[in-house]
Amino acid sequence: MTSQSPRIYTYKITFEEVLYYYYGVHKEKKFDEYYMGSPKTHKWCWELYTPKKKILELFDCTDEGYDKALEIEGRLIKPVFNTDKWCLNVNCNGKISLKYRKLATKRAKELGVGVYGFTKEQRIENGKKGGQKLKQNKIGIFSLTPEQKGENGKKGSLTTNSQKWMCLETGHITNSGALSMYQRARNIDTSKRTRIS
Repeated sequence: MTSQSPRIYTYKITFEEVLYYYYGVHKEKKFDEYYMGSPKTHKWCWELYTPKKKILELFDCTDEGYDKALEIEGRLIKPVFNTDKWCLNVNCNGKISLKYRKLATKRAKELGVGVYGFTKEQRIENGKKGGQKLKQNKIGIFSLTPEQKGENGKKGSLTTNSQKWMCLETGHITNSGALSMYQRARNIDTSKRTRIS
């Protein structure tokens, strides 16, 4: 790699007029090309204010270098993701921020796309077809023998029954299922519990 080779780097965009900021990774096509991020959700900020870029760390221009840069980008975003109102990153290592997940769901409903493009009956029918395909191809639970299903059931119940939960209102301790019945019988919100073992 020469001093004029294309680079991979992590960067931080800040704005002269406001406190907003954005972290990213860029892989150059040519050395020192002009690049100020590729905003989609918050493009307005780049258009309204004056962005400044600071290169934080350089990486080898290889697949390994790119993977390392993405890892570092995630470490930069994670502490402020979904918590700092000035951070413009809406994605952190493949996780979408709660705010934009809600907006995307609302928009999908409005447009009638994705799962919202189907009626309730169509969704039920699609679920049945999917289940039939799994059964035909012996995938998932359908790949197990009755003995294996029984053994998995026993293991699951042992795990569940070995867990101890406490009602936060009365202090009553039992397993999860029994605590639900106990709380419902006393009109206690079943979310008022904590796992103690």
